[in-house]
Amino acid sequence: MLGSWRAYSEMFCHLRPLRRFGLRKVLPHWLHYSRALSGAEAINALRPFYFAVHPDFFGQHPREREVNENSLKRLSVYLENLQKPGFKSLKPTQLTFYIREKTAQNSSEGQEPISTTGFRAVRFTLHSSDLLSTVLYILNSCSLPVEHVQSLNTNVHSQPLKEATGMPDRPIKWHRSYYSFTGFKDPDEDLTHVSRVETTLTSWLGSNGKGAVKKLRNSLPLRKELDRLKNELSELLQLSDIRWQRGWGVAHRCSQLHSLSRLAQQNPGPLQNVKGCTVVFTDRSGMSALGHVMLGTMDVHHHWTRLFESLPSYFDLQRRMSALEAQISNLLGGIQVVYIEELQPALTLDQYYSLLHTFYNQLLRSRVPPHPHPQSLSGLQMILSSDRYAPSLHELGHFDIPALSDPASLQSFMRTKAQQARENMTRREKLKVMENELIQASTKQFSLEKLYKEPSISSRQMVDCCKRLLEQSLPYLHGMHLCVSHFYSVMQDGDLCIPWNWKKGEAMK
Repeated sequence: MLGSWRAYSEMFCHLRPLRRFGLRKVLPHWLHYSRALSGAEAINALRPFYFAVHPDFFGQHPREREVNENSLKRLSVYLENLQKPGFKSLKPTQLTFYIREKTAQNSSEGQEPISTTGFRAVRFTLHSSDLLSTVLYILNSCSLPVEHVQSLNTNVHSQPLKEATGMPDRPIKWHRSYYSFTGFKDPDEDLTHVSRVETTLTSWLGSNGKGAVKKLRNSLPLRKELDRLKNELSELLQLSDIRWQRGWGVAHRCSQLHSLSRLAQQNPGPLQNVKGCTVVFTDRSGMSALGHVMLGTMDVHHHWTRLFESLPSYFDLQRRMSALEAQISNLLGGIQVVYIEELQPALTLDQYYSLLHTFYNQLLRSRVPPHPHPQSLSGLQMILSSDRYAPSLHELGHFDIPALSDPASLQSFMRTKAQQARENMTRREKLKVMENELIQASTKQFSLEKLYKEPSISSRQMVDCCKRLLEQSLPYLHGMHLCVSHFYSVMQDGDLCIPWNWKKGEAMK
């Protein structure tokens, strides 16, 4: 947790004070007399926000965690550009965050009602070119306190702190000639344009295609270096695969592989245990529920070495986990117990074994009789969760079973839904085949270097996206890396992200 917190703090360490030519209507009165906020003060000011949206707190909710991670990346890019010397304007940036809630609160404008899972979605658009007003706007949009921001600014007056969305006593409205002369954009005009024009795929690609091509070309040498390092390490350590759990840039990934390569040269003995494994660079070290070796990117070589030395004990735990899954399967009519990475929280092997053990003991304590037809549920799948909700059948065909389910009612539920589960699984397999075919067709038609999707994008969403893409003429995509996501973005290495439900048509003038 502290490691990843440091990572998010470091993304703002470059921020510098900024002088402002004109003040916005959204600034509170005391802000007119205060100095610009420094980068360090911005970190402190946004601390309540980071604790409310930090991805580590969303381990049980993979989709919400991913949305927050992506939005934090885009927020860091916005603040970085805001601080660049000589900038004239920033494009309004719409962000979505899931905010942790301790108690129920009424939803306000721009916010969705609180969900039963303990968080709410907040959407807002950044349009300020001033660091302090941006910080205040973020805090107010998330209904977080802003009083501490005034204490960070040493030259402010003692007037009561107004909200960043409030009107100052003397709002400044510059004449249109001011913006024509200075080159700054009229913020009111920007906001009006944003509200009136809906982003379309063609307009967005037209505006961002050239910049993405430039970033992609600049990243090509590092991409080749990344492939070389990955192949060399996979061969040297006889690995099954090397993966990354986060959307780190190419330079960051190369650095991680260089670090592992140095360890392999300095202390090769313990690394012999990793033979045949999949290595995943992530937030913490250990072994995942799928049996992948997780290397925490904030850990030092000493931690990695201890993990490699302890792998034999993890392999033993894996064998016990498989035996436990088989025992559960025998008690429940031959159904297969699986862990689906895209749909379940990121669990370590220890955590997943504990969850299985809890469920198995629940079955034993209830003295549940063996299934009358030992293999009647053979071919079906179930996943275990720590939630306390009722068992359910997922649209993909697997059963979602809480670990503390009542075994008697569980067996009845699974027997009743067995046929529907088989039909869902058949549809899932057909949908997966269709998805792969459409990915290949889209890659070929647009001469893409790569077409992929974020884990939170379902096969149904990907199929819908690709079908609509194939109806378009999109020359901007030639040779690009295209990621289907929930938002528009150009990543630091030139990958283009588009929402799966992108809008077609020309932008309004």
